[in-house]
Amino acid sequence: MTIRRSGDASGATALPDAIADHALLRRAPPALLPFLQLARLDRPIGWWLLLLPCWESSALASVALREGPNFWHLALFFIGAVVMRGAGSTYNDYVDRKIDAKVERTRLRPLASGRVTPRAALAFIVAQCLIGLAVLLSFNGLTIALGLISPLIVLIYPFAKRFTSWPQAILGSAFAYGALLGWTAQTGALGAPALFLYAAAILWTIGFDTIYALQDLRDDAIVGVRSTARLFGPRVQLAVGALYALSAASAALAAFLAGGGWLSYLGVAAYAAHLVWQTAQTKEDAAPATALRLFRSNRDAGLLLFAGFFAQSAMFLL
Repeated sequence: MTIRRSGDASGATALPDAIADHALLRRAPPALLPFLQLARLDRPIGWWLLLLPCWESSALASVALREGPNFWHLALFFIGAVVMRGAGSTYNDYVDRKIDAKVERTRLRPLASGRVTPRAALAFIVAQCLIGLAVLLSFNGLTIALGLISPLIVLIYPFAKRFTSWPQAILGSAFAYGALLGWTAQTGALGAPALFLYAAAILWTIGFDTIYALQDLRDDAIVGVRSTARLFGPRVQLAVGALYALSAASAALAAFLAGGGWLSYLGVAAYAAHLVWQTAQTKEDAAPATALRLFRSNRDAGLLLFAGFFAQSAMFLL
C-alpha cells in the first residue's frame, strides 16, 4: 500500500473530531496511522453506533425467547461492527476525497490530504470486507442473506448528500441494519419487534447525525452538500426532538411485542430521558464542540437501551 505525505498533514496529525491523544495515534507504527484514521479507529463512536442496534436486537431476541444473553453473538457483532464501520468509512472518504479537501473539518483526512492513495484505500476496503464476511458466515442463512443486502445501502450513502436533503435517512437505514441481524441470528426469522427496533434505530440515527452535521453548516453551504441540519435550519431542535420521540416510542413498542418485562421498559425510559437531555441542548447555532459532544453522547443513549434488554434477558439465567 502506498502512502503519500503532505506538508502539515503528517501521519501523527489528530483529526478535529478524533479523540485527543488517542492511544492508537501514539503507539501505532507511522506507516499504519493513515489507515487507522481511514477506519476511524481513533474515533470509536462510529463503531459503537453501528454495534449498538446489533446488541440491542440480540438482547431483545433473547428476551422474546426467554433465554439468557447470547455472548457468542455479541462478540461476533463487535468484531463485525468495527471492521464494517472501517470499510464504510474508507469507502465514504474515497468517494468524498475531493469534497473533504474543501471542508475545514475534513481536509486532513488521509485521502483528502494525499497521505493514502485511492488504490491503497480500495485494497484496504477489500481487506476489511473479507473480515466482515467471515463474521457474517458464522450466522444462519437468513442472517447471511440479509447481511449481504446491507452493503448496497452503504454504497448509496456518499452520493446521497448530492441529490437529497435527507442523506441522514440513508445513513440511518445502514447504521440501524443490525437491529434486523441481531434478531434473525437468534430466532432464524424476522419479527415485528425487530422491525420496530429497526425503525427506532433509523430515527435515532437521523437525529444524532443531524446534530453531527451542525458542525459543518457553513462549509456544507459553500460546497453545496445537503443535510437535514441545513434543511431543518432554525427548527432543528423541534425536528430532532420529534425524531427522538418517535424513536423512543418505537423502541417501547418493540419491547412490548417481544414480551419485555420491567427491566426492558426501564432501559427504554432511560434511553428516552437521554434523548430529551440531548434535544434540550440542540440549537442551530450550537458550537461545533457542543454538537460533537452531543453526538458522541449517543453511545451512552444506546448503551442504556441495550442494558435494559440485556438485564431482562439475564434474568432468565437465574
